[in-house]
Amino acid sequence: MNKKIRVLVVDDSAVVRQMLSDLINSDPELEVIAVASDPYFAVQKIKKECPDVITLDVEMPRMDGITFLKKIMSQHPIPVVMVSSLTGDGTDTALQAMRYGAVDIITKPQIGIKGFFEESKIHICDTIKAASHANLKKLVKVQKIVPKLSADAVIPAITGHAMAKTTEKVIVVGASTGGTEALRVFLQAMPMDSPGIVIVQHMPEKFTKSFAERLDSLCAITVKEAENGNSVLRGHALIAPGNKHMLLKRSGARYYVEVKDGPLVNRHRPSVDVLFRSAARYGGKNVIGIIMTGMGDDGAKGMLEMKEAGAYNFAQDEQSCIVFGMPKEAIAAGGVDKIVSLESIASHVIKRAKS
Repeated sequence: MNKKIRVLVVDDSAVVRQMLSDLINSDPELEVIAVASDPYFAVQKIKKECPDVITLDVEMPRMDGITFLKKIMSQHPIPVVMVSSLTGDGTDTALQAMRYGAVDIITKPQIGIKGFFEESKIHICDTIKAASHANLKKLVKVQKIVPKLSADAVIPAITGHAMAKTTEKVIVVGASTGGTEALRVFLQAMPMDSPGIVIVQHMPEKFTKSFAERLDSLCAITVKEAENGNSVLRGHALIAPGNKHMLLKRSGARYYVEVKDGPLVNRHRPSVDVLFRSAARYGGKNVIGIIMTGMGDDGAKGMLEMKEAGAYNFAQDEQSCIVFGMPKEAIAAGGVDKIVSLESIASHVIKRAKS
């Protein structure tokens, strides 16, 4: 029998600690080895037995969760999943947590916490399992697989040919664990006249808007959270909103995005496979695809469909990935044309777009 993943639960609320512990212990692959009401108690627990993953609240007595996170990552790196309410200032705090090395964030509502934990059991357990695989040396989110829906649940499979090639290219990107930092590196290197970029990054609801705004402040191109009907324009990047699928569509020579509800696909909403399939259908040879760091296989099938429709696809290499899951699966499926390092993705894409 495989060794269980050991979890330390750190939360100010005794009720949350108990509910989260019961939820985690109900999974046969996970085990709560200790709980702590604040970072100082957490340190004492870690000295006795080092956990594989820590779940950490943001608002903590004696020392806030962000400060504790920074100390963990600088002194004794352990995968950390923040369990936080992403409302108001919390959204900025969560974004800060990702920058300081949190592997993932679980959205904790202000009210209805019991119902939330019951409904989100699989997602929470998968996130913790995935966090245990994170490569902390690269310090910069994480996922697993159970019976799941494919992109068929949102967009039908392609039965005919994609639209004819035009002069306008479109770049479509899929990322998950470690993708917040990988996207920053990629987008900061893209010039103002780059082809339009459409991105699915696995993120919680209410988190993508702040993430897009931060990138917009750092990049030469314009970056924003996508809204339904937004045009895909040169020098602009659109990021799918958390908890919404995003599809690339085309009307005449104009590309635009459709943002819509729908079931989880590959355990995700937004799903990379949904975006990639729509890109295969409506973009075809005009598309340049990129699959970045992340756990699981979301995007692998869609990337193969894009390639079969005439797209040219890049995968981030193992050395620069936080988790070499999604790129590895896309490569194995046969949908990748070239494997490149994170630092060189932008230059390869620019060169390809001009060819």
